[in-house]
Amino acid sequence: MITKETIIADIIKAKPNAAQILMNYGMGCIGCPSAQMEKLEQACEIHGLDLEKILKELNEA
Repeated sequence: MITKETIIADIIKAKPNAAQILMNYGMGCIGCPSAQMEKLEQACEIHGLDLEKILKELNEA
């Protein structure tokens, strides 16, 4: 299960379609060095995105 504490790189490894979901929300830097240590909560905050909405979509994928 993906949580707000899950690292972006780990999400992408666990769910192959997660990269596309995140890019659909405007997270274009999922391959950047920050993704290796940035939590989903931090990324959503930086990009001004709805964490709960993204969490729901990622966990349903």
